[in-house]
Amino acid sequence: MVRMDKLFKLIVFVAFLLLGSMIVIAPAGAVDLKIGAVNAVKLLDEAPQKEAALEILKKEFEVRNRELVAKQKKLRGLEDRFNRDAAIMSEADRKALERDILNQNRDLKRDQEVFREDYNIRRNEEFRKLQEEIAKAIVDLAEKKKYDLVVYEGVIYASDKVDITADVLKLLKSQYRP
Repeated sequence: MVRMDKLFKLIVFVAFLLLGSMIVIAPAGAVDLKIGAVNAVKLLDEAPQKEAALEILKKEFEVRNRELVAKQKKLRGLEDRFNRDAAIMSEADRKALERDILNQNRDLKRDQEVFREDYNIRRNEEFRKLQEEIAKAIVDLAEKKKYDLVVYEGVIYASDKVDITADVLKLLKSQYRP
């Protein structure tokens, strides 16, 4: 038992010696790294390229959106007419109007789904372009200012000392051509 206790103390002593020597030696061999952190959410939100991409999407889908709104209004008008006049309509007219409402409602839902899918595909394409522009701006800035490491996403905390978001945003704004 005494022997195990002495062995344990010896192991702890050697471990502390090794740890102490590593602490003393590490700073002498340490390399200065220039590290930057970028706030991805802020860049994606404030980059002028984002507004341009949204404007492109708005123009591209404006006509189709208006057509969908017009179809909705037409369908609402038919539904209002049915609710108002169903009691005084002939059986055949009421069934025909009911069938017309069901068909137009089905067509509208299908058109809305196609619109939503097309819009999401295009939005994702524009988002990828924006991410590529941001990545390029980060790399350009990192190379220009000699950063060894720049972290972009997944950063929980970065002090103001390493936060280069404002610099990247400034570069993005200077590169933006409307």
